Amino acid sequence: MFSSPLLGLPIRLVDGNGRCSGRVEVYHGQQWGTVCDDDWDMNGAAVVCRELGCGTALSAPGEAQFGQGTGEIWMDDVDCSGSESSLSQCSHTGFGEHDCDHGEDAGAVCSGPPIRLVGGNGNCSGRVEVYHGQQWGTVCDDSWDMNDAPVVCRELGCGTALSAPGGAQFGHGTGEIWMDDVGCSGNESSLSQCSHRGLGKHDCDHGQDAGAVCSGLPIRLVGGNGNCSGRVEVYHEQQWGTVCDEGWDMNDAAVVCRELGCGTALSAPGEAQFGQGTGEIWMDDVGCSGNESSLSQCSHGGLGKHNCDHGKDAGAVCSGLLIRLVGGHGNCSGRVEVYHEQQWGTVCDDAWDMNDAAVVCRQLGCGTALSAPGAAQFGQGNGTIWMDDVGCSGNESSLSQCSHRGFGGHSCGHGEDAGAVCSGQLLHVRLPAASLILPIALGASEGLLLVLVPLVFFLLFWKRRHSSGRTQVAKTASNARTMNPSFAKGKASEEEDEQNYVNYRDPTENE
Repeated sequence: MFSSPLLGLPIRLVDGNGRCSGRVEVYHGQQWGTVCDDDWDMNGAAVVCRELGCGTALSAPGEAQFGQGTGEIWMDDVDCSGSESSLSQCSHTGFGEHDCDHGEDAGAVCSGPPIRLVGGNGNCSGRVEVYHGQQWGTVCDDSWDMNDAPVVCRELGCGTALSAPGGAQFGHGTGEIWMDDVGCSGNESSLSQCSHRGLGKHDCDHGQDAGAVCSGLPIRLVGGNGNCSGRVEVYHEQQWGTVCDEGWDMNDAAVVCRELGCGTALSAPGEAQFGQGTGEIWMDDVGCSGNESSLSQCSHGGLGKHNCDHGKDAGAVCSGLLIRLVGGHGNCSGRVEVYHEQQWGTVCDDAWDMNDAAVVCRQLGCGTALSAPGAAQFGQGNGTIWMDDVGCSGNESSLSQCSHRGFGGHSCGHGEDAGAVCSGQLLHVRLPAASLILPIALGASEGLLLVLVPLVFFLLFWKRRHSSGRTQVAKTASNARTMNPSFAKGKASEEEDEQNYVNYRDPTENE
């Protein structure tokens, strides 16, 4: 028999009701494959449920109860004691070695995550409740912060954490307070992995019940121009899938754009305008009012339930992330602020550099970046710090296309607010007597050359014409002296010649 106690292969449950029931699939050799039901029992299912953070095992069905898989059958004769932390630690015949077909695919049904969010808008926001001792109880908000809430959101498959409210913001719970002084690093896959006082040990009341607000199902736009246009894709059960365009409209696209921090919706194209996706179609008959903060809060036919094909994949085109520069001189220098969730917030200066400032200046039409100051050089902002660890290549057309921690995820104070100084807006400069309009960027050497070179030619032309006019005056005055006695030699002074020049009008010039 074969076992690999250190491998820790990714696993998932597919085609069940949610992420905690379904056909067992293992990721190996860069592809997902199934597990044969020979010797499959409750011990094996218990390990799967524990590994996925799905509570306890309720059943261990075989014979492809959740439908037949495709591709490889990676494991056979799996033999777990039930205490392993990963299915890969259980003995089996060896990866890819079996005497089965997909009619024998193994499955698991788990009790579900021993955690939930109650009293909010949908399943991805609310009061945090933990299941222990056969009853649900709450979590005290002592030390509760944005390191703890992301663990809850991750465990529930609800995307990223937006906030970690305390003070029973989602109402007072009842019964036990199971956890207090929770201390997560933010990287844990389950709240049970975080430090705390001990189950049932606390010095709180339900007025201190902790909550979490998550972004909902992770979504993205693919196949468009940047991150703010493209085919709508939803992440569920460890894979990306598409959304059917039946019932898809501007209300739905507006929610997608808002959730991604991509401004307002410009259009809601269907019929796979951004190309056909692959894999699952996760959502159909989506019905948003347009006011939801997450697509997961909108009604739909149920995850994975549809009557579509990828020729009907829905898309969205958004205006892009709104940004501004505040506290500097004009609109092209200052503290960088981002508009998200209907409020302006700042950007942390961690990893902030000239590549990032260049994108800001380009997006605002403010020319090139001259500097990328941090440490709140333009004064400290207030409210939310929306972005941290921004990583732009410098070629993006919008700050929203750059990598970052996630909106609202940061480890900063406003003393670290990032700024940008740009070369300036495009201007129009009129050259004298040339009627030539040149757009130049303030402070740019190229723009200065564009002004000076034509100006030099103009001055040379003007001087030559000026000299030619004076010569013509002198010739005319000399002829006048010869023909008119009043212009006797010596009688006209230099001042009179000069006056004649001033009053002289070249007869070749038009009226």
